[in-house]
Amino acid sequence: MKRETTLKMNYEFRRVYNRGKSGVSPFLVVYARPNRSGKNRLGVTVSAKLGKAVVRNRVRRRLREIYRLSQPELKQGYDLVLVARSRAVAAPYRELERAYRKCCGALELFR
Repeated sequence: MKRETTLKMNYEFRRVYNRGKSGVSPFLVVYARPNRSGKNRLGVTVSAKLGKAVVRNRVRRRLREIYRLSQPELKQGYDLVLVARSRAVAAPYRELERAYRKCCGALELFR
């Protein structure tokens, strides 16, 4: 992903957590907040409690891919933060995708 399409700084994450809306599932939590640019930006959080680096990176890659494939269907102009939960480690890809779509649907992020 390009740098301008990701959230990197701590204050950006905190802004989304504090002022955004959230959608919850057993596998992940999706926080969304409108931004002033016409593009969506993504931040992914995977806690060290989920496992070692290999495990965390695999979860992170899967979540980024799910986001990438759903990007054309999403409304534009939002900051999104995906927070992986412990069940995401052992979850099949389709379950993660279903949970992501459910959370985004609850937040009315789809066109």
